[in-house]
Amino acid sequence: MEPVLARKMWRTLEPYHSFVYFAPEARDLDYFASRAAGMGRVPAEVVAAAFFNFSPELVRRSIPSAWDPLSPAETAVARLAAVDRTLRQVVPVGSAEIAEAAGLARRAAEACEPTGRVLFAAHLSLPWPTEPHLVLWHAVTLLREYRGDGHVAALLEAGLDGCQALVMHAAAGDVPRAFLQGTRGWSDVEWDTAVGWLHERGWLDEDGGMAEAGWAARQRYEDHTDRLALRPWEAIGQDAADRLRGLVRPWSRALVEAGLSV
Repeated sequence: MEPVLARKMWRTLEPYHSFVYFAPEARDLDYFASRAAGMGRVPAEVVAAAFFNFSPELVRRSIPSAWDPLSPAETAVARLAAVDRTLRQVVPVGSAEIAEAAGLARRAAEACEPTGRVLFAAHLSLPWPTEPHLVLWHAVTLLREYRGDGHVAALLEAGLDGCQALVMHAAAGDVPRAFLQGTRGWSDVEWDTAVGWLHERGWLDEDGGMAEAGWAARQRYEDHTDRLALRPWEAIGQDAADRLRGLVRPWSRALVEAGLSV
């Protein structure tokens, strides 16, 4: 099985998870508190370490005080309720296709081991929902956190910290610096320091664009991310993975077209 399948699966499944950060039904949920709820009431430093590319100072503005109105357990319940309300407006809840996709995704997620995967393990500690459209969402969430934890490992192996990884992302032209820096909370000094370090390493050119060595390095750590994320798809097999992609694709597209995901 080719590792690139892991990337294809992530791209198709991701919108079925990520709408929770954009949907009006979830607007009252703090991002850090809701995504880290499975970890329990841990200090900001633990959340910052697990989330990796967010400024620790930004995390401290939310954690742990965001859990004062709602405990981590209550936050997880509220998050799932917001997911339920949103999905009922967009996807065919109760359909045979949703049930089939939920079964396939759950099999894939349950094939993953939590060792070294902090956010995956945190979400794994949460109870499975019972309704198929929520089982599918929870399974997709587990799979994306499994991949994300592996991506952090690949970035660390490449010698990058969180801000440097974002600079590489911006230099690749995928997402503008202003968005990445603003949403992750890094100061201009921190960002420019990361740019200077990557330039000295030969990964960025004089204008801050990606140098040839930078493109090669980026390809290496993205490929490594794919290899580290392949386990669930090997477990269920190519045919089942392709079937899951085919089932979820129209629902992911519908969420994107509704402006609820990216």
